[in-house]
Amino acid sequence: MNRRGVWVVMLLMALLVVMPKAWGQRPPETHPVSATQNILMSWDRSAMPGDVVLWAPKTLLAYDGSSPFPYADAHLVCVSSSNASEGKCPESGWDLGSDGSGDIWLQAVEARSGMRTEFRLTGSLQRPFSGTSCYFDYWDISIRPLWSAVREVCGRHQSAGIGASLLIPSEELARLVAGKWSATLVMNMHATISGPVLAKYSFTFDFTITDRNAVSIYFPAFHHIAPLVRLNAAYDPIGRTVGGRTVLEMCLYDGLGSQAQYLGVTVRDRSGKPPGPGGYSLWHTDGGSDDTRRLDYTVTLDHNGAPVSMPNGVEQQLHGIDTAQLRLVLLPGMSQPVFCVPTPITFDIPRVPISTQQAGTYFGELQVELRVPTVTP
Repeated sequence: MNRRGVWVVMLLMALLVVMPKAWGQRPPETHPVSATQNILMSWDRSAMPGDVVLWAPKTLLAYDGSSPFPYADAHLVCVSSSNASEGKCPESGWDLGSDGSGDIWLQAVEARSGMRTEFRLTGSLQRPFSGTSCYFDYWDISIRPLWSAVREVCGRHQSAGIGASLLIPSEELARLVAGKWSATLVMNMHATISGPVLAKYSFTFDFTITDRNAVSIYFPAFHHIAPLVRLNAAYDPIGRTVGGRTVLEMCLYDGLGSQAQYLGVTVRDRSGKPPGPGGYSLWHTDGGSDDTRRLDYTVTLDHNGAPVSMPNGVEQQLHGIDTAQLRLVLLPGMSQPVFCVPTPITFDIPRVPISTQQAGTYFGELQVELRVPTVTP
């Protein structure tokens, strides 16, 4: 045998070794078994996670390649087609062909506020075949919704099981605002459209989400601008005094789903002149700085029904955020509503004799600061 002939023989032998691998391996016999997966995740909305893959493509749930092919039509359905509390999708299998994946809508509940939001999962199936007459790797190339109950036939072989894919697209996670979210998805496998449940697959989700870049002080009456508040100092003609009280609605958003250990609030007088004994002062707009051109006032917060005195420049820590009353608001720059903690701020001008004050307009400036602990609950 010449050298060329030797190379031909060696090449044929190599092909005999490699070809069986190229044809793929038969899927192992697999019978449906109920299972539960627990998915615990944490993230900040400034760094969203990617797709959450629950079943990678071709996750084998059932396969029996021998006649009578008990899993040839196997499919998955939801427990409800109208209620998303445990997943919303068809309750029974489809016996008509449909290409592509299918959507499942699932309701998530936020623990602190009770807010309910639905997000979408996508699921699909591919069928492993009983042989390789059409597909060298045993897998049908058709992608169907999970509830497809169509038996695939190609040549002398047919579908003999179910391989599933299930995930939460990354963009769907953006539907969930800061907080602690939980959800449960339940899907049932049937061998035939009218057949009994072969297995139940449950997924429980626990998502802890923060939104630290969105921490804000919100004034509902001034949605997009800094508040300009009239303190409405009233004149009492009987006592010949001037003074009054003004309440401004304020809401504190901690970016933690209103579950911060505490909120640190500081109020500062920014009038540019030394304030009076009360810590805060309005000044006559004529520019004078004597006592007759200064009108003193105090600042108090209402936190969960209790007054909190606010000394100038001193941080006060508000505790009990996780049990405080909440208010649903749409913060500037956000597309979804969130809950914040209502904390009205009260300005009190103690009554003083009108004779001690210069007539005219008085003006002052305040700065309110919010500090959130760095530790996530």
